[in-house]
Amino acid sequence: MMNRVLITGGTGFVGQYLTKCLISNGYRVSILSRGIRENTKDVSYFLWDVENKLIDKTCLQKVQTIIHLSGENVAESKWTKDRKGKILQSRVQSTELLYDLLSKESHNVKSFISASATGIYGSQTTRNIYQEKDALGTDFLAKVCTEWESVVFEMNSIGIRTVALRTGIVLAENHGALAKMMLPFKLGLGSALGSGKQYMPWIHIDDLCKMYLFALENSDISGAYNAVVGDDLNNEELSKALAKVLKRPFFMPKVPQSILKLIFGEMAVILTKGSRVSSEKIKNEGFEFSFPEVNMALQNLLNTSA
Repeated sequence: MMNRVLITGGTGFVGQYLTKCLISNGYRVSILSRGIRENTKDVSYFLWDVENKLIDKTCLQKVQTIIHLSGENVAESKWTKDRKGKILQSRVQSTELLYDLLSKESHNVKSFISASATGIYGSQTTRNIYQEKDALGTDFLAKVCTEWESVVFEMNSIGIRTVALRTGIVLAENHGALAKMMLPFKLGLGSALGSGKQYMPWIHIDDLCKMYLFALENSDISGAYNAVVGDDLNNEELSKALAKVLKRPFFMPKVPQSILKLIFGEMAVILTKGSRVSSEKIKNEGFEFSFPEVNMALQNLLNTSA
């Protein structure tokens, strides 16, 4: 029987890449979706409604691994009180819904691999290099990730191997942070943000998908792992690397933190704060990055050479 993986958030940016990766590695994929979609040879869709606690129980058929990516986009809009509630509850409630299903229904699920974020360490710029064993932060994003992971690791109590990949900035062509960063550079207005000294823990989308596959196929992998390259790249260095790869100027003054706060409100911390994060734990398990250096990653994604 071909191994089948159930993905939540499978129609999102990372989910689409991961689905292709899994299929190319011989897996079939089931995806939980809020809307009706047409099945294909390799992908089957099942309905769920997290807010109303509804889920198609047949989604578990032939599934041995669940990859949980579902959650409201943190950087989509300003963090109003309502928006913050949705960011938190979309993660916690969706995980609780899956836990309840797995607790009550017969299934063959052996592994539960969830997204998390390096924001769990707190939005701050320090010289500390955060490891998985370190104390967690206390700001909004840290609390979201902490509550999310606390429900994720409840899966251990029902005998399911559980992994949380604490992901940093995912670099991908035409998606996410890189797509947003590229526009001012293409216009010749590229510059660093805030002090430019804030660290930018990052990972190439191919390496992130490869890490999910690694966690899926290695039964010794369990617990939390930082899904970042683990270098000391800061915002100014990333901005200069992007300018170089795009062959665009980098001469504009830094965008002041006060302006970013005015535009984005509390959410500006995503842009102006950032710590160093270690990837030693996952590398010690035998994982090897295909893109360990940012110039190499950018050249690959933008199909260019420096």
